[in-house]
Amino acid sequence: MRLIIAEKPSLARAIAAALPGQVRRDDGALVAGDTVVTWCLGHLLEQAPPDAYDPAFKTWRLDHLPILPERWKLTPRPKARDQLAVIRRLLKQADEVVHAGDPDREGQLLVQEVIEALGWKRPVARLLVSDLNRPAVQRALTRLEDNARYAPLYRAAASRARADWLYGINLTRAWTLIGRQAGHDGVLSVGRVQTPVLGLVVRRDAEIRDFTPYPFFVLWVDLAITRGTLRAWWVPDEGHPLDDQGRLLTRAPVDTLAERLPGAQGRVSALETRHNRQAAPLPYSLSALQVDAARRYGLSAKAVLDICQRLYERHRLITYPRSDCRYLPEEHWASARATLEGACRTDDTLGGWLDGADFSRRSKAWSDQKVGAHHALAPTGKPADLSRLEKAEADVFRLITRNVLAQFYPPLETRDVKAAFLIDGETFRAKGQEVLAPGWKPLFTTRDEAPPLPPLAEGEACRVEAAGVEDRETRPPEPFTDASLIKAMMNIARYVEDPAVRRTLRDSDGLGTEATRAGILETLIERGYLVRRGKALRATRLGSALIASLPEAVGRPERTALWEQRLTAIAEQDDEPGPFLNALVEDLHGLLAAADAGRLARSLQTARGEETAPSRRRTPWKTARGAKRGGRSGRAGKPRRSPS
Repeated sequence: MRLIIAEKPSLARAIAAALPGQVRRDDGALVAGDTVVTWCLGHLLEQAPPDAYDPAFKTWRLDHLPILPERWKLTPRPKARDQLAVIRRLLKQADEVVHAGDPDREGQLLVQEVIEALGWKRPVARLLVSDLNRPAVQRALTRLEDNARYAPLYRAAASRARADWLYGINLTRAWTLIGRQAGHDGVLSVGRVQTPVLGLVVRRDAEIRDFTPYPFFVLWVDLAITRGTLRAWWVPDEGHPLDDQGRLLTRAPVDTLAERLPGAQGRVSALETRHNRQAAPLPYSLSALQVDAARRYGLSAKAVLDICQRLYERHRLITYPRSDCRYLPEEHWASARATLEGACRTDDTLGGWLDGADFSRRSKAWSDQKVGAHHALAPTGKPADLSRLEKAEADVFRLITRNVLAQFYPPLETRDVKAAFLIDGETFRAKGQEVLAPGWKPLFTTRDEAPPLPPLAEGEACRVEAAGVEDRETRPPEPFTDASLIKAMMNIARYVEDPAVRRTLRDSDGLGTEATRAGILETLIERGYLVRRGKALRATRLGSALIASLPEAVGRPERTALWEQRLTAIAEQDDEPGPFLNALVEDLHGLLAAADAGRLARSLQTARGEETAPSRRRTPWKTARGAKRGGRSGRAGKPRRSPS
């Protein structure tokens, strides 16, 4: 008997449906001929708690730390025992076992740890399914591999689980215990990913809270040229008081200049024209989709992940969603027309986009060299009746399908123009963009990024028709949202101060993974460290105090991002688990030594004071002086406060 162990019931059903013969249900399994398909329910096993290693560890004590298991133990998750019993029974009857976990690090771990824990010693085959539609699963069944090939992936996943346990158990116990000494009654959870994410928000909130605005001044002129009019902006030279971004800090020069400019003659002193061709955005990875869906529809990262799981498992409309890849296998290009026709035919919006697609085009999105265990999110081709989906499901499905459809549209072609004008000895600049060929752009937006400039020629005369001064004010950074925080986690090198580490992290996977980023945000909210205010994510008093009380490195992204690099190296056989875990243990000793109840008490008190302190008064924005049409205010609003 051949036994296939799937990661979850939906995958088991898809595999069974792709097998020849009738399928019948058995206790915790599906049977088709000589093949039995059973399933896990996500992780059936988890790292054992500390008291499984020593009953004394049931009591939390600082003198027990660090807790360092010599031989790692796993224990069944709650409600997993019945399904484990089913798999144990079937393994005893099996002649052949097939591992059918999801095609990622965690998928490799959660099935393989069950197979090993239940004592199977013979070879195991590996089935990789990223699309639940029957033809795709049937193809995958003809391409079974030796599971031994994925042993490095398993070692990396097991190392991640053990490292997370060591880091989280020891630091959470330490800070919870000193929290009690500091007067906080509750668990203070510390994790190798969640805490640096919290640190990003705490530091951003501090920048907003401590921001002191200052005024600056801009001068514009409306110019008459041979074939029209345009607006240009004064570029003050270094003889004026400027900030580090070249903004003018005193008003007197612009007032003086604005008074004498009307009617002044000048010329086009420099002209730069560039013809740009921009290919369509690539198909989505999960994180890229979460960013766009948050911006366009206000959906949280967790909501997008849940929607994608339903589109994948329940509706079978999209391929495997927890992907970090934005490329598609080359073999998908040949069937793309049929796939997209199936996905688009019942929806007016998608149908209209389909009509404009040229399926003879082949973009760089199809690349076997850039596809690993996963490929980008894409429609499966199953006919989609979007009227039967929830609105958010239909919105997300359209985004996924649109980005694949866009690969069959021509590039966006623009002419970008930058012009400089010399008037009364002063330099003014203007820029504009002319769309030569819209290409894929109408699928994404009908808004022009910058209006075109009238035709210009270098040396051409111009005359000032009007001039105006705008009083502006510097603004603090925006608070994080789901979209911007997911993007920050994807591009974590931008938030790293050490130049050498930043260079190292530019090519890494960032903070967290496609499968975990949404859950991290929700965990921080559930634990009272973050709160949502509209679209904004703000740190609570408790979250701010926790970061302030921890060693700085614990709340910064460098360590965990470098961890991901080490885990990737283990998965690619360029590193071993032993040195990685040994380095972590050494690090833990230093971190635990820094646990200080007094520092935590002061942090809690400081955070409480900052939360109740009045915000700085903002200078009101003044209307543009002498302006034909006013500029927009640069004034920052009062930051919202976040209760703990």
